[in-house]
Amino acid sequence: ALAVKFGARQRSPHCLLVKEHQVREGADTAHPPRRTLFVLNVPPYCGPESLSRLFSRCGHVQSVDICDKPGPAEKKEKPTSKFFNRKTVTGFQVAYVVFRKPAGVQAAKALSQEGPLLISTESHPVKTGISKWIASYEASVVDPKELKAEVDAYMQDYDKKMAEEEAKAAEEEGVPDEEGWVKVTRKGRKPGLPRTEAANLRVLEKEKQKRARKELLNFYAWQHRETKREHIAQLRKKFEEDKQRIALMRAQRKFRPY
Repeated sequence: ALAVKFGARQRSPHCLLVKEHQVREGADTAHPPRRTLFVLNVPPYCGPESLSRLFSRCGHVQSVDICDKPGPAEKKEKPTSKFFNRKTVTGFQVAYVVFRKPAGVQAAKALSQEGPLLISTESHPVKTGISKWIASYEASVVDPKELKAEVDAYMQDYDKKMAEEEAKAAEEEGVPDEEGWVKVTRKGRKPGLPRTEAANLRVLEKEKQKRARKELLNFYAWQHRETKREHIAQLRKKFEEDKQRIALMRAQRKFRPY
């Protein structure tokens, strides 16, 4: 356990749990064994720069990788967007501190015998509270020029990718594969015509006529109730007429033996 404090005024220290990162050879190439320090219980305000400065007294720090949970290092993807999909730290994390030499790991483990280390100093302050909120707000303000440049670059890459896919599909169109099958593309013999304003108006008119044919006569609820009442009244009237007819037939019944 390595005791650290955010600042000199903080009374109770915070404990970082450190150990040597041990994995099978070749299992984690980004975090080599004997040169990687595995750190647990990293607070949200402690970033890679703070950890690098904290362990720099033990030796040259080559890299610091902070993750949400322990696990093998994933392949680093392209740099994320400055304006989109920005990740927000919400809790305690784990870190992998890679030293240039194995002696740095042993020296970092020996720091537990010393007093609490300071994360935020006067020369390298760590922003928290109102100052951190102000910095986050200033960083959230979007520069229209930078945003436009990023969007234009993304659209250029997208157009280039779509052009390559269309060129590849055109080359494969009508060419049989090893088993003799011919791949049918979405273009076909009669490619779809581009939608014009007149075509859109014709489609909307057809949909309107189709909806008009499917409309019910009794659209409103009160119309539906009135129709039911009229139907029930007609059934009752017919029932009474049938009762009177049956009673009249019974009264006119006569005994006819022959």
